[in-house]
Amino acid sequence: MPAPLAELVVVEAGGDVATRYCGKMFAEHGARVIQAYRPENARLAYGGPSAVAYAAWLDHGKERAETVPEGLAADLVIAGQMPGDVTKAEALAAELASDPLLLALTWFGTSGPCASWQGSDAIIQAMAGVAYAFGTAKGPPVLPQGHSPQVVGGATAFIAAMAALLGRRQGRGAKRLDISIHEAFLCLTEHSGPGAFAGGPATRRRGVNRYGPVYPQTIFPAKDGWIGVSALTPQQWQGLCTLIGLPALAQDPRYETTDLRMAAADELDAILMPAVAKMAALAMLEDGQNNARVPLGPVPTMAEVLKTPHWRQRNSFRAYNGNGPGFEGPAMPFRLHACGDGAAVAGRAGASGPLAGIRVLDLSMGWSGPLAGRHFADLGAEVIKVEGCAHIDWWRGWNALEAGDPPPYETRSNFNAVNRNKRGITLDLRNPQGVALLKRLAGDADLLIENYAPGVLKRMGLGPEDLAKVNPQMSYISMGAFGSAGPWSGFRAYGSTTEQASGMPWLHGEADWAPAMQHTAYGDPIAGIYAACASLVALYGRHATGGSTIDLSQVECLFQLAADGIIAQSATGTPPPRTGSRRATSLWTGVVRCTGEDDWLAVDVAGKGQLPALAQAIGTALAPGESPEAALSAWAAGHGARAAAAALQAAGIAAGPVTPGTALLHDPHLLARGFWLEADRRYVGRHVVPLAPYALDGARPAVNLPAPTLGEHNAEVLGAVLHLAPAEIAALERDGIIGTKAI
Repeated sequence: MPAPLAELVVVEAGGDVATRYCGKMFAEHGARVIQAYRPENARLAYGGPSAVAYAAWLDHGKERAETVPEGLAADLVIAGQMPGDVTKAEALAAELASDPLLLALTWFGTSGPCASWQGSDAIIQAMAGVAYAFGTAKGPPVLPQGHSPQVVGGATAFIAAMAALLGRRQGRGAKRLDISIHEAFLCLTEHSGPGAFAGGPATRRRGVNRYGPVYPQTIFPAKDGWIGVSALTPQQWQGLCTLIGLPALAQDPRYETTDLRMAAADELDAILMPAVAKMAALAMLEDGQNNARVPLGPVPTMAEVLKTPHWRQRNSFRAYNGNGPGFEGPAMPFRLHACGDGAAVAGRAGASGPLAGIRVLDLSMGWSGPLAGRHFADLGAEVIKVEGCAHIDWWRGWNALEAGDPPPYETRSNFNAVNRNKRGITLDLRNPQGVALLKRLAGDADLLIENYAPGVLKRMGLGPEDLAKVNPQMSYISMGAFGSAGPWSGFRAYGSTTEQASGMPWLHGEADWAPAMQHTAYGDPIAGIYAACASLVALYGRHATGGSTIDLSQVECLFQLAADGIIAQSATGTPPPRTGSRRATSLWTGVVRCTGEDDWLAVDVAGKGQLPALAQAIGTALAPGESPEAALSAWAAGHGARAAAAALQAAGIAAGPVTPGTALLHDPHLLARGFWLEADRRYVGRHVVPLAPYALDGARPAVNLPAPTLGEHNAEVLGAVLHLAPAEIAALERDGIIGTKAI
């Protein structure tokens, strides 16, 4: 397959991880990427040979230049990660022989009260609502390791840049993009704000591997290792209990629902753990997945991840040389396979935005696929969400089919947040007539997104091979947790399962903890981001390749975030140590308690050179070689976390409040930047949705449509797109092919 981005020239004008990772994604798909900076000052996790290898992974396939070649006609300049760095890159871009798109990728954006704050991965983890829930119930919260915020920021910047470059090809692209790493990383917690606005409960820290509102969704010790368990539906709970030899437990009414089980989690742990401990991990995994139909996950160490036959068969890792001994690192988490001759991107009329004129069929459900579709919708594409009245999006609610007025499936804040700017239709895909209508829609679409269980759409005649016959110019992305090929390709999963299987639980937390999850569904939004990236690469290269079938593995998406740990294992032969909040590349990183009982401050002291400024800020002398922890703890106890963070930031020290997810709704920086929008929707009225974490020429993408009610746009879409007459549409509704009520 020809390199889809081979015609692009990109200049990297920033040396930290987010800018370099964004550049990496361009280089991986054929773009010429020129590094016009010195990257030696970047702080890379773990240091030493591991950092050298990680840098080689970030920079593979790029050119290094002290100055930009004279007369270079670049398409894109990537700048960051402080506002001053962007100013320097603006001057560089002005000297180029072209009119390049400028991508300003900064820690907190270029406006708002935190715009000038020092950022780091640890501080973003704290301020984005992730770290607050990670730790023991009584605290302190623990700051996760690695570069996840910067990797997510770089991938999100890639989405915005690819969309803008596609728009430029059509004569309507932006000249400048601004992306906040902080806001990009809110992809993991953005549902908390809408939930809080709707009156939902405040975020709680429930303990290691304990996340509401569902149970069991955790990691248990097995006889010879560890096993990830996510048994949420009644069928899965019954399957799990039978699998581990406790079938009567599934019939106990005290544990009938996930809510009841969460309330009794401690007593259930005492019952489930001894039963699981008698079972071999691999046998339980395969029996549970293949026979009991329970989403179980392996929980591999870094060494085990690299040796897992499924990932070896999928070529999930590739060899790198760098400047030293060779090592292995994660390959891109998606594979593109061309399925047609080259063709131009469709030029149909559309709304404003760089992706105007592109039509997307969103057959996905839950969080991952719908988030990918939302990026397209925000950036101007026409996104048609397809559900069935008997198969509604499960993110409309676990108990969505219960009776109520308004219907419960129309009131869920997380569904409303992730499906805005889309039109919604229903089709009964169990009926040949519904399948035929979807094929007609696919005949004039540019992209189809699906995250059904493996093989479901293929059995309906709607697999990628089937639709390639209908429209070889349409790209089709499947988002299987373990990918579309390999011995585990049929495994079921939630976002918790993919985190368990990625090896990430062995990288974070204290050394004496069990392998620890950071989130209730970490893999979901991360997969959504990479699905958008992959789809945009396919669309950009379509003039050369035609449509593409895209095989994305949600677990492999998390390998990108675990790359520093995987690479450290491969390069040195030993796994990275689990050191709680402490980081090897900082003098001191940690969390201290402030005035409130659960009010915490995260601090990242980069090196000894910052100690004089720190001592002056907290009014305490620090002896040479003394850890600042005790002095910081004593000082912070008399301050609120946000005021303490501002005082340290004024002294040039990276710091931030450890923010609960639901408190993000009132975050002063997010409010000043207009991150939250109040919108109106049938059934729920005023509600809150998060805006996109990027701005094009100074403006965030608009919210033109609230999330669709079930089947809301049946007549509009079937009439305008398929040219069905009102009588034909009425007949479809009478026959149950379409509808507006769940059954």
